[in-house]
Amino acid sequence: MADEGSGKSGNGAAGGGKGALGELVKAESMIQLAVALPAGCVIGWLVGSWLDRHLHQSWISIVGILLGAAAGFVQIFRTASRYIKRG
Repeated sequence: MADEGSGKSGNGAAGGGKGALGELVKAESMIQLAVALPAGCVIGWLVGSWLDRHLHQSWISIVGILLGAAAGFVQIFRTASRYIKRG
């Protein structure tokens, strides 16, 4: 259904179309920007806490949070650069 009109004009979602589907793709990219950093921190904290419990340490969760934040920033930069390149 969504690909019925994309073959006619060449402005499908992959090319950053200007229609309603293109706007939804832009909104999805913005949602990725808003979710990437908190999700990375939470996942890093959960993995670090699990490792803390199993290895009987108390510092690995902090490292997990930092690594998750770094991964979140990388994802934000990738998404933002992809969005800037599309125009």
